[in-house]
Amino acid sequence: MTYAIIALILGLGALVWSADRFVEGAAATARYFGMPPLLIGMIIVGFGTSAPEMVVSALAATEGNPGIALGNAYGSNIANIALILGITALINPVLVHSSVLRKELPILTAVTVLSVALIVDLDLARTDAIILLLVFAGLMTWTIYQGVKRKDDTLASEVEIESATKEMPIRRALIWLAAGLTLLIASSRALVWGAVEIAHILGVSDMIIGLTIVAVGTSLPELASSVMAARKNEHDIALGNIIGSNLFNTLAVVGIAGSIHPFDVGYETLTRDMVVMGALTLSLFFIGYGFKGRPGRISRFEGMALLLVYVGYTTWLIFETINGG
Repeated sequence: MTYAIIALILGLGALVWSADRFVEGAAATARYFGMPPLLIGMIIVGFGTSAPEMVVSALAATEGNPGIALGNAYGSNIANIALILGITALINPVLVHSSVLRKELPILTAVTVLSVALIVDLDLARTDAIILLLVFAGLMTWTIYQGVKRKDDTLASEVEIESATKEMPIRRALIWLAAGLTLLIASSRALVWGAVEIAHILGVSDMIIGLTIVAVGTSLPELASSVMAARKNEHDIALGNIIGSNLFNTLAVVGIAGSIHPFDVGYETLTRDMVVMGALTLSLFFIGYGFKGRPGRISRFEGMALLLVYVGYTTWLIFETINGG
């Protein structure tokens, strides 16, 4: 048990650090080879912070631990909206100015519905996983096109300014890129091993561990970047980070895990976790979209409500675990 806890803690710490180095190195390398700052920002800021979820879920699927793979993805989505966006809104209410984000909010809702439809038979087949990956590829193409087309968009302006402040020599960028990726894989392996061992020792499913400890741990990059963006009044980056991460988790992370190792889905995943994730996504759509020409706004009161939802959900998981549910 002691070694498993140490592996889990060190794995989480190294995972967050290596993911940050990997993202910095990737962005600087892309900038060196002439990729526009806006595209770097939209891809790296929106999706780069989901590298921990992707690597952890892929390794978990490879090693035959689908509960951690699926729990990590869906648990991270729940934590992103309820925990991270809740904390971010408490620090500074989030205003939604970007038309790109307002278009992505209903898309996130539709993608969530699609993910439910694909696992309603309690099976994530390889065909289902390929569908998710194809949808993800299409959305990436659309996002890049919208970013290039809407150069006057507020998200574009925020990303341009943010990217311009992060210069790095190409040699250091390549070192960070290689070192970050290597440590990212190694720390993910340690994290998965520690999580599985703890689950076995405590007699709980690896899905529960994936939904809680692993999901929150792999969501730390989103927490850091969203809080920093909120403190700088970069509202659209803060929300764009959450939307991009959830799209990535629902489509790419689950798709990659399912294509590596198709697996059965527990009934409680559909009736408990997907219901909570779907309800939070729908609430985000109504809270953040804005109506009658006014920009959407996530207030401190709504941020507190989101945090209470996360506390309630976690309590629900603990209660079911104690009662063997």
